[in-house]
Amino acid sequence: MTTYATARAAVGRRARRRARPPLPLLAVALAVGAMAVVPVAYLALRALEGGADAMGPLLRQRTLELVLSTIVLGVSVTVGSVGLGVPLAWLTTSTDLPARRAWSVLAIAPLAVPSYLLAFAFVGAFAPRGWLVGLLTELGLEVTPSVYGFGGTTVVLSLATMPYVVLATRAALARLDPATDEAARSLGDGAWAAARTAVVPVIVPAVGAGALLACLYAIADFGAVSILRYDTLATAIYSQYRFSFDRSGAAALALLLLALALALVWAEARVRRRVALATPHGRRRVATPVRLGRWRWPAMLFIVAVAFLALGIPVVTIVSWLAAGSGAIRSPELGLDALRDSLVIAGAAAALAIAVAVPLAHLVVRFPGRWSGSTERLLYAVYALPGISLALALVFFTLNAVPVLYQTLLALVLAISLRYLVQAVGALRGPMLQVSPRTVEAARSLGEGSLGVLRTVTLPLLRPGLVAGATLVLLSALKELPLTLLLAPAGTSTLATELWDAAREAFYAQAAVPAALLLAISFASVGLLVRRGEMQA
Repeated sequence: MTTYATARAAVGRRARRRARPPLPLLAVALAVGAMAVVPVAYLALRALEGGADAMGPLLRQRTLELVLSTIVLGVSVTVGSVGLGVPLAWLTTSTDLPARRAWSVLAIAPLAVPSYLLAFAFVGAFAPRGWLVGLLTELGLEVTPSVYGFGGTTVVLSLATMPYVVLATRAALARLDPATDEAARSLGDGAWAAARTAVVPVIVPAVGAGALLACLYAIADFGAVSILRYDTLATAIYSQYRFSFDRSGAAALALLLLALALALVWAEARVRRRVALATPHGRRRVATPVRLGRWRWPAMLFIVAVAFLALGIPVVTIVSWLAAGSGAIRSPELGLDALRDSLVIAGAAAALAIAVAVPLAHLVVRFPGRWSGSTERLLYAVYALPGISLALALVFFTLNAVPVLYQTLLALVLAISLRYLVQAVGALRGPMLQVSPRTVEAARSLGEGSLGVLRTVTLPLLRPGLVAGATLVLLSALKELPLTLLLAPAGTSTLATELWDAAREAFYAQAAVPAALLLAISFASVGLLVRRGEMQA
């Protein structure tokens, strides 16, 4: 009996050792976690420096109102982004929709439009003297929608965040084995019942990841909410920094927003279903597209309507800016300089983020536990921080702790990659779940080492997620504003800073040039994304 118990205990110890993350993965998690803790620690120190006075803003009734308005906006934008993103992903991935690749580009391309540019465009279109209201008036339609406040903000941010849900859902649908749906149908389920029982549970983790990104984006956004005059915690934090010169009070409010973001991440983790999506042995068959029949035209009309709101209105607004003051446009060389700096910074940030995201996604998926969970939550927390709070935190840290990094391109690249690292990890989560451990073990049994398994098995299966994650980080980096304004070296300008500076001074012709370049880069990027995704599907 003793011998049996001893042997059983030894087996248990070996199993626990196998379940522990390898040291290299733990090292990556510790390094990323340490970097993620820096802005949080800065906020805490700033709040403590203010003492009881810093807690004053938290005790006001106005703060409770801001918390409620922020939560309501986050929930509304989440519902809107999922309501738009899931149908768009399904139509462009699983149906016989004509020109599916072109529709896919239109569904994902709004990633290029910064939320503040989309807000400017909506004001220019739907304001009482807007160009779209004027056009409708000429047609005999008296329409004056309220673009300001909760309604307009919800619409703008839903359109801006909808591509996150589209990309995540498309990746899950593209890797879905049709045998799952066929098995459900063989048991007597109809098309909708089979989808509900076999498809929906599989894509829920991906939809949840995209929805969480949309919600965190909404509660931390500053540009769109300030332009559309909807007060949130983010606008209050900016006011404390900019107008009240109360960094301690602003830090306290930022910690409150951080707590809200962590609560969202915790709630999403509790309700998320971890589904094993490993593809069965052998080559995965391509699913037969769902026939839309008479619903083909309403489906295309739906995509056109969404594309017009998310892309058409900004494009027309940019054209109107150009037409209103084409003679005031500065030398095109300045735009090319901003384009070059933007591509260098965004490309380096995307490469660094995806390189770190691969081991982190492996840690999160294969070794769920305290280390992986804490690291993932820290990444979401950093992503949820208002950009200005994160930027000032990193300015303080580099100036006092690492002065050699102060206002350098390296510091800017590190900051951007850290801020958007969660996007790359989220894009890799679904494909990582689909890498069967048995496939990895089979490769190891054939004599492949860790690097060989990574090169021949893991990375090819992760390719759709790698492309999606890199594109997400690239586009987010191109649009990034607060980090670039405060951390970029002197003389460095990006398309985002050029656009913001020009629009802020009402030089709309100047703003049109970087805005048009951002849209052009986006179309090229998402076109590549869709093409690679179609090839992998």
